[in-house]
This record gives sequence, C-alpha cells and structure tokens, in this order.
Amino acid sequence: MSKIIALFNNKGGVSKTTTTFHLGWKLAEKGYKTLIVDTDPQCNLTGLCLNADKDDKLEKFYKKNKNNLKNALSPVFSGALSPLNPAECYKFAENNKLFLLPGHIDFAEYDATYSIAENLTGTLIMLKNVPGAFRNLLQMTAEKYEFDFILVDMSPNISATNANILMESDYFILPCAPDYFCYMAIDSLARVFPKWDRTYNQMKDNIVFKGADYKMNKEKTQFIGTIQQRYRPRNGSPSKAFSEWIDDINSLVKNKLVPVLKECNMIIPYNSCNYEKDYNLINISDFNSLIAQSQSNNTPVFLLTQEQVQKSGSVWDNMKQNIEEFNQIFDRLANRVINATGVRRED
Repeated sequence: MSKIIALFNNKGGVSKTTTTFHLGWKLAEKGYKTLIVDTDPQCNLTGLCLNADKDDKLEKFYKKNKNNLKNALSPVFSGALSPLNPAECYKFAENNKLFLLPGHIDFAEYDATYSIAENLTGTLIMLKNVPGAFRNLLQMTAEKYEFDFILVDMSPNISATNANILMESDYFILPCAPDYFCYMAIDSLARVFPKWDRTYNQMKDNIVFKGADYKMNKEKTQFIGTIQQRYRPRNGSPSKAFSEWIDDINSLVKNKLVPVLKECNMIIPYNSCNYEKDYNLINISDFNSLIAQSQSNNTPVFLLTQEQVQKSGSVWDNMKQNIEEFNQIFDRLANRVINATGVRRED
C-alpha cells in the first residue's frame, strides 16, 4: 500500500517545494513509483515541474488540461454528493516512475468548507465527505497508478485545509531553515499539532463523519523528522552562524516538539531511522547557482549536466563535485525515508 508523506512548515522559504521535487525524483530513480502533489495555491511545485518560465507553458497547460487537485476534489466540495474518481496525473517524460498531481490557485477556496466541516455540530450531510476526501482521492489514485509513495507539498500556513492534509497523511516531514523565524515556527507547531490532533479525534467521533462515504484516516499521522537546509557550508559543514541555529532548532525539536508528538502518538520510534541527530533526517546546504539551472531545465540538481549549466574548466569541476555531493545527500535521504516508512518495492 502506498504511503502519503506531507512536507510542511508554517514558515515559508524552507525549501519544501524543492525538497518534494528532489526527494520524489530520487525515490522514483530508485524504482519506487512516486506521485508528488501540489496543495499550495501558489502552485510553485507545478510551475517547477512544468517549466513555467518557458513559452507561457503553465498558462497553456491550465487552458488545455483540467486535471488538477482542485477539480479532482470538486465532486465533494461542490456539495453535489457525486463520487470521487482517481485523479489524472502528469507523467514526467524523463522519469517514467514520477508523476505530478498539479495544484490550482482556486484550491484555497476550499478552506472555508474545511473550516465549516471542522466545526460541524449539526447534521449537514452535504459536508460529511469533506474530511476524508483528500486521503481517499489519493488512495484511489495510488491504486490506479500503483504508486509506492505520495509526497505532498503543503502551503506555509496554519489553516483548516492544512490541518486536514497533515492529519490525513501517513507521515510528515518538517523542512527547516537555520534562522530565528523557523525557530519560532517550530515553537508554534509544538502548540498547534496537539490542537489539530484533538480536533481531528473529535471529528472522527462525530456521527455525521462516521457515516461518510469517504472515511477519515483511522491511524495517527507520524512525524518522521526534520530536514535542515539552506545554509552556507564551510569545509563541508555549516558555517558557525548557521550551525548555531541548526543546533538550536534541533534542540527545540528534541526538547519541546518531540515530547508533544509522543504524547499525541504522532511520531515514529527513534530507532526506525538512521538520523543525523535529534530526529534530523539530513543536512542540505544551499544549492546556490545550481537551483536556477535546475529550475530552468526541469531537472534535479543532482542530475545537471555540463551542457545544461554551460560551464567549463575549474568552474565546472567545482560544480560537478557539488552535484555529486547533492546526489549522495538525496540518496541518503531517500533511503532513510524508505526505512522509516517500511515501504518495499515490488519487483
């Protein structure tokens, strides 16, 4: 059975989208059929995958193609009580095991419906399928395409929509950046996650949702770990200023977030994964100029070629070394996610 993994932080600019794309590609490269889902109304993941900067490609895609997350969920959210169908997914030509479920800016309109359902105390039958719709859509899509992993790129906010997406996922990862605002975000989430857990448990006990066609997640979503990234390295390690913030965030996760998640039964056992430290899955330095080349070529940083970056001599030699290092980093990250989730490829 496929596993749904949400990548979330209520602070923006922590490379959620970039990590979703690169991790998804690496999992697919390893033979795991993988779907990446864009739930952020900004649609940055969709733009990255479809090379939005070239020849109005994104505009042409949306005019021609109605297959996106918002439309896939519309049978439930329109109130028509019509059944969901598996989503039609975009297949990457360069990686036949990687697929995209595009986002849509109008997906944000569904938040009001999520909020009403979250506070439901009456018998609004037309809303009974809302809480379980997202997970059931992904499950039936996974069955159609035989996905092993589904990675969900979430928006950076604390909303009813995000509460539902995270609680309906099997696992979640917190990408982090080494700065004060990310530290504040983790501190905030230590208070937010228990509230989401309580709300979700109350919803599952509600007689209306018990009678839903699309059932809510029976299990608790599980925290896999953090990813520390976007730092400048020195001699292969984060420079002092970044290292201090990474240590502070790791300490906050260990001493405040982890105890809260353990109390809610929302965390995997520490021995399930070969962590760097304190539930830190991996450290990923800033991509610098490589990210622009990656985006313009719709290619992960770790697969960029000399022809694509158009550099030579010592400049290319240095880039080539960085590219190989990123390849090894994402290989380790993918292996740790595979081990943490217990997903095994069926050859």
